[in-house]
Amino acid sequence: MEVQERCMSCRESITNQPGNVKFNCPSCGKGEIIRCKHCREIAAQFKCPGCGFTGPN
Repeated sequence: MEVQERCMSCRESITNQPGNVKFNCPSCGKGEIIRCKHCREIAAQFKCPGCGFTGPN
């Protein structure tokens, strides 16, 4: 069974959806940030699971 990746802001599945991003936390560099296209467009807040950094600022 394949694990579905989810947006950190809205918790929607981003599997096979265009416009999504996945990157390391800009603060600690260790936590993985996953964002869907919609949450990126509306600048929805996210929180790093590792260090607690929140964005967008």
